[in-house]
Amino acid sequence: MSVLRVGNASGFYGDRFSAMREMLTGGELDVLTGDYLAELTMLILGRDRLKDPGAGYARTFLRQLEECLGLAHERGVRIIANAGGLNPAGLADAVRALAERLGIPVRVAHVEGDDLTAAHPGALAAHAYLGGFGIAACLRAGADVVVTGRVTDAALVTGPAVAHFDWEPTEYDRLAGAVVAGHLLECGAQVTGGNYAFFRDGDLRHPGFPLAELHADGTSVVTKHDGTGGFVDVGTVTAQLLYETGGARYAGPDVTARLDTVRLSQEGPDRVRVEGVRGEAPPPTLKVGRNRLGGFRNEVVFVLTGLDIEAKADLVRAQMEPALGKITDVRWDLARTDRPDAPTEETASALLRLVVRDADQQVVGRALSGAAIELALSGYPGFHVLAPPGKGAPYGVFEDVYVPHGVVDHVAVLHDGRRVRVPPPRPPAQDTGVPAQVPEPPLPPPLPPGPVRRAPLGLVAGARSGDKGGNANVGVWARTDDAWRWLAHELTADRFRELIPEARDLPVARHRLPHLRALNFVVEGILGEGVAAQARFDPQAKALGEWLRARHLDIPESLL
Repeated sequence: MSVLRVGNASGFYGDRFSAMREMLTGGELDVLTGDYLAELTMLILGRDRLKDPGAGYARTFLRQLEECLGLAHERGVRIIANAGGLNPAGLADAVRALAERLGIPVRVAHVEGDDLTAAHPGALAAHAYLGGFGIAACLRAGADVVVTGRVTDAALVTGPAVAHFDWEPTEYDRLAGAVVAGHLLECGAQVTGGNYAFFRDGDLRHPGFPLAELHADGTSVVTKHDGTGGFVDVGTVTAQLLYETGGARYAGPDVTARLDTVRLSQEGPDRVRVEGVRGEAPPPTLKVGRNRLGGFRNEVVFVLTGLDIEAKADLVRAQMEPALGKITDVRWDLARTDRPDAPTEETASALLRLVVRDADQQVVGRALSGAAIELALSGYPGFHVLAPPGKGAPYGVFEDVYVPHGVVDHVAVLHDGRRVRVPPPRPPAQDTGVPAQVPEPPLPPPLPPGPVRRAPLGLVAGARSGDKGGNANVGVWARTDDAWRWLAHELTADRFRELIPEARDLPVARHRLPHLRALNFVVEGILGEGVAAQARFDPQAKALGEWLRARHLDIPESLL
């Protein structure tokens, strides 16, 4: 059968507004997807729904469609997005109303069944991560636009692939290939050079959004429209493949993809072939992302300038201590951004950050702000803050739990109103539901001894990091075989803890992916209760990999 061209026009709620038009006008496409959901987004949409029961979906998507629905219809491009969030039926109705107003004849379907909030008392939102077969059912029935709630990011690609190639649920290798392609597309421009360690390799002023050419055997080519910015090479694809993953098994509701089987090759300029992907049966349970309000949070950043920085910080802590005694969670962080004999006041200053959390808004609100601002004329010399503390804002907590597939009523609601139930996957008879541990692949031979030089890790390795609830992952890869031989032996889990002191007392798992010349580290608990709780300076661990690359260690001179 023909190649299926699937593009992406959104990696998060708030991504480049013009991307949908750029993708529809930039070249050939069969399907255009948009990923609007993340753990934090579900909390935001949940709070929206508290104010307005008719809300709960990504309104940006509707505004993009107002500009682009006619274009998609003229060019025969189907649109699939998880912008339905907490209210996919409401978004589907809104799209129909928009199409009627614009006079564009489109068939709109949606997928539902992910909402398990009623079964989780105290949760603001609890949603199962569904697979792509509900999307496939909508497309097979002729839908032009399909909106969903919480599906896996890769389901936006597996769904159209299943519909186009008529795959069966047990064709695991093909499904796994589509899952990998979906994972590569889901974050938009991250695979075309965005957030890339070696960003100076191309022009990133306005990177194009990606597309994948999918084939019936599950292989694909990741590329972008001709003439768009950014670049696609084995490195950018490797970086995105490692993003927010764990071990060799990448489990999902449709299939478990084996990341240790993925092979990448540069097929041409801005074209990377993805092949060799093997798949296994999906696990017997579905992941449920559960968001709840954790309490109230406030912060104030004191600016300490010039001499005696540590003494000034000690004075602030001592003066604030009486106001902090009743607060459940208090965190101080001193960032020594100051320099001696600095040429500007800003570079002569350090930042002392106070973050507080408590179930009582009053305790972290006026009580804190009053105590902080009252120090203005009685504190350290040069007292000022970046901004006055507010009244205390609610913060969220993300948790993931797992439920059997049968608990979820996965339904495709077709454009004509028919409701088609999507059956759960049937695992092989011998499947116990507990996957065996993937044996660690052998280490490559070490480099021969030679002179070394103290230098940043980033001179020989790239990295990309991200969040999964309270955990963070850091994927690290080498660009040459010799650098891989050194990296695989040098960057152990213990060495990682040495280089990243925040992880020193935390569980750190290391996974080897030799086909990618990569290591993937999972750091448990470094993000506390997840991004919405904002437990650290970089709450989504987006720059954790860049910090690691900036750390110095002894590197063979032959690699430098």
